[in-house]
Amino acid sequence: MQWTLADLKDTKRTQLFYRQSVWTRVTHWVWAVTLFFMVTSGLQIFNAHPILYLGQQSGFGDKQYLGPQAGHGNKQFNNTILDIHAERHEGGIVGVTSILGHDFDTTGLLGMSGSKDQPIYQAFPEWATIPSYFDLATGRVIHFFFAWILVPTWCVWLCASVINGHLWHDIVPKLSDLRLLPGDIISHLRLEFPRKRSYNVLQKLSYAAILILVIPGMILTGLTMSPGVDSAWPWLLDVFGGRQTARLLHFCGMLVIVLFFVVHIVMVIAAGPINEMRSMITGWYRGDDPEAAGGGA
Repeated sequence: MQWTLADLKDTKRTQLFYRQSVWTRVTHWVWAVTLFFMVTSGLQIFNAHPILYLGQQSGFGDKQYLGPQAGHGNKQFNNTILDIHAERHEGGIVGVTSILGHDFDTTGLLGMSGSKDQPIYQAFPEWATIPSYFDLATGRVIHFFFAWILVPTWCVWLCASVINGHLWHDIVPKLSDLRLLPGDIISHLRLEFPRKRSYNVLQKLSYAAILILVIPGMILTGLTMSPGVDSAWPWLLDVFGGRQTARLLHFCGMLVIVLFFVVHIVMVIAAGPINEMRSMITGWYRGDDPEAAGGGA
């Protein structure tokens, strides 16, 4: 069901009800800011060594690199999963993204960006990183600053959601929800979005994946990459299969969060941005759930 002009005028057919608690709204906007800076500063950190490995140690192939990672190539063992770099070919220098040994030309986006007159030899382009220029030290300061905002915010959200029932009622999908999954997928493909107080099953699955699995996983893999933490909690290395595997999982978690953000924004626009934004700012949502008339939660 989509919003129309008649829906906005005819409030008799819909009801305004309280959908988002203050804890959900505050943590939502804190996450929006912190994750933006953490992703962009994380890409800055990644540019210092844009290669991902599997295991405890990092091995290298025999490629010769340009840019910040110059000099990394040698003939040690190769446990590389992802490698973004610039290579000198007969026709000139190109950006290359290598995944499990398969090379893809990503000139202009990954490995090599900028103009022909002023090419930039780094994994991610300047517009995607904070700072925009290569500065590992500043990137680390920004990343860790917002990480220490993200962690307590997630803890506050978890405690509040357990106490007020938001976690069990709105986030964790139940068996009855999963039975509705095929129909919910079809409704989304048709751009039909029922306006109810409770989340649909696709929302529950995606929110549960991000809030219960991905964000805690990002926190733990980030800690695993710290030698100081490893000396205090060496079991983290066993849990994640080594420091380099933890870095790989950390990067994959970032990709999942970026994908979730893109889909989330698209869904907000498709479902009615004014109503969705009002819900996340004031807590009040206009929908067609008869049981939520004048309700509060």
